[in-house]
Amino acid sequence: MEYKEEILEKCLPKYLKEDLDNLKEGLKNNSSYLDCLLAELQGSINSAFIDGDITEEQCDYLYRTYIYKEEE
Repeated sequence: MEYKEEILEKCLPKYLKEDLDNLKEGLKNNSSYLDCLLAELQGSINSAFIDGDITEEQCDYLYRTYIYKEEE
């Protein structure tokens, strides 16, 4: 399945966007606590999906791209 980052990363809840930005920054800077950043992001993705704030497609995209780090 082909994903479009510019679409699927838009309109995220503030807390999810912040956790995603924190992970991206941690990856860029080779942070020593990437495991914590990943756990935070995973929790935010789950909360946003359960609360109906993101779609199943967004949830799947975020998991594949950032949690499982699958390449398309």
